[in-house]
Amino acid sequence: MSENPPPPLAGRDLLALRADCGNCFGLCCVALTFSVSADFAIDKDAGQPCPNLTPDSRCGIHDRLRSKGFQGCTVYDCFGAGQKLSQSTFEGQDWRQAPQSAKRMFDLLPIMRQLHELLWYLTEASTLPQARALREQLGLALDKTEKLTNESPAVLARLDVGAHRAEVNVLLLRTSELVRATSGRRKKDRRGADLIGAKLKGADLRGANFRGTYLIGADLRGADLRLADLIGADLRDADVRGADLGECIFLTQSQVNAAKGDDATKLPPALARPGHW
Repeated sequence: MSENPPPPLAGRDLLALRADCGNCFGLCCVALTFSVSADFAIDKDAGQPCPNLTPDSRCGIHDRLRSKGFQGCTVYDCFGAGQKLSQSTFEGQDWRQAPQSAKRMFDLLPIMRQLHELLWYLTEASTLPQARALREQLGLALDKTEKLTNESPAVLARLDVGAHRAEVNVLLLRTSELVRATSGRRKKDRRGADLIGAKLKGADLRGANFRGTYLIGADLRGADLRLADLIGADLRDADVRGADLGECIFLTQSQVNAAKGDDATKLPPALARPGHW
């Protein structure tokens, strides 16, 4: 793009929405359900600590998760919701030390995660030059979402997070349309499509709409995905070696971690290259 993107709104930074396990009480290792599959080696009920969780809230097999059959753990991203609940909402009280709060803390993780995911998308949208016309509305949505993340446990438990997502999604859709319109290509609308295992090697997919699209195991080697909307796209085992994802929109670290890339894969600046690539 010829125009330099404007800086993020004051105090907002995508990097601040990364998981910080050192400041979390291992919430994802307790609150979530595991089922034996290619992603998890064991069955685990919600609220039951993973046997690999150590007393200091660390993972005992962190550097061996994939070889031990816990691939699902390596692609999970809470968008910083874990440390928000641990250090802010529950004021640093470990669920082990305050068992009376444990269930509520675990129940709130999915809610806080959704709010933080929306903060990720809204923050990104606010930096896109094509969405300048929506800057004020995006700022208001950011303020409202951030305010919700600072509410008490009781208020969060009553929150209709689905309704809030729907409200924010209207803005994200408009942002997507503005961005993709600048691709100079005829729009490819593949929203929600089943492209599992699709052969898209080297394809020109600039400005394509892949919102909620199933791209599991798709061959995207060398594909050009600049200005494509990838919000909610399932990229598990998608081959993105050599693909250009550098200017796509609404891509998350979780999606990148689930795909198969290499040193030639171009990623947005806010995302890290997974160690298993």
